[in-house]
Amino acid sequence: MTKSTWVNWAGEQLCSPAVVAAPRGVEELAEIVAESAAAGRTVRVAGSGHSFTDAVLTDGTLIDLGGLDRVLEVDTATGRVRAEAGLTLHAASPLLHSHGLAFPNLGDIDTQTIAGATATGTHGTGAKLRNISAALHSVEVLRADGTRVELNEETDPDGWRAARVSIGALGIVTAVTLQLEPSFVLDLVERPVPIAEVLDNLDELADGSDHFEFFAFAHADVAMTKSSNRSTEPEQPRGRTTAWLNDVVLSNHLFDGLCKVGRRIPAVVPAIHRVATLAGSNNRKIDRSYRVFASPRLVKFTEMEYAIPREHARAAITEILDVTKRFDTPMPIEVRWVAPDDAFLSPAGGRDTCYIAVHQYEGMVWEPYFRACEAVFNRYQGRPHWGKRHFQTAETLRTRYPDWDRFAAVRRRFDPTGVFANDYVNRVLGPLD
Repeated sequence: MTKSTWVNWAGEQLCSPAVVAAPRGVEELAEIVAESAAAGRTVRVAGSGHSFTDAVLTDGTLIDLGGLDRVLEVDTATGRVRAEAGLTLHAASPLLHSHGLAFPNLGDIDTQTIAGATATGTHGTGAKLRNISAALHSVEVLRADGTRVELNEETDPDGWRAARVSIGALGIVTAVTLQLEPSFVLDLVERPVPIAEVLDNLDELADGSDHFEFFAFAHADVAMTKSSNRSTEPEQPRGRTTAWLNDVVLSNHLFDGLCKVGRRIPAVVPAIHRVATLAGSNNRKIDRSYRVFASPRLVKFTEMEYAIPREHARAAITEILDVTKRFDTPMPIEVRWVAPDDAFLSPAGGRDTCYIAVHQYEGMVWEPYFRACEAVFNRYQGRPHWGKRHFQTAETLRTRYPDWDRFAAVRRRFDPTGVFANDYVNRVLGPLD
């Protein structure tokens, strides 16, 4: 155990914990937690650092679960897989594919650990598909006294619904059982479409594909749409050179260069938006699902994302585009859809959901822009993505989650002394009574 500085992916959140520990197994982890609790130190867990919030920060004990990254058991008959919580989605997918299994849905970034992705309600897109935490058939949680408990719908229904999206407030997730499905191939079509046409046909587009999303630049008339559907065709992976040119050079290095120009000369941001949409083209990709879902993300930025009731999608998107025109950001907004689920703190809990994300390039002022966007999201009873920037508190959030008090009861039951709390947890969930 050593003391060092932890920094997130975006380079904007950092802390210097008293102890940084990387246990090699759950027994060692239990000892570290019990020792920390006895010493009066709070405990937080760092996944892959892809959260933009201060959810990880602590001056107590910071746990790195990178050593708990194994697939423990695979049952191909039921599609259930037991895995340790530190396994990343990027590492999990090819391992699962070797057993003929896959996640029903994934986001466009897969560097997160299973525990980190589910704890924050991370999602992909698909009007009939739920977020990643909905794949959790059961969750093993290590509590402050070092004991572990297995939570599922039968053993502890409220505990299970709380643990699937918990922001790390109940304890440390050490292992999960995932309900997966047979591997599948996706046929992805990317094409530019006039933004007016997209807005006029939002429901048809969202319901017309297994997975639909789009990127829109405030100063451009064209949106970049992505539609994916399951295919019976064999996978057709692109060659390394083609993949590198499209996914790395054009989508990352070229766009990063444009963003750097926008940061230096804000007046050219509208032109950058138009150039970025012109660079988009009609592309098609037929490959294994996880290779289609995720893409390299090398451009550094910070992000806010809100889940709003689907019926307000057009109005909210239109307002956000108008707000964005008033601020200097070279980056697009991203729009996705998710089906409802029943995790207590899921942003998509109990309602068909449209997610709208706004971004700001690294080194550029983001707070005034994000606050203006949040004012829009608030009008539509928006719920923030727990891993992305927002300015909410327990007081402002409580009425937006019907099962807020039930989560709070589970939290008091699992962590009555606040061992797993930090400033972020206390701010967004409220201090323990």
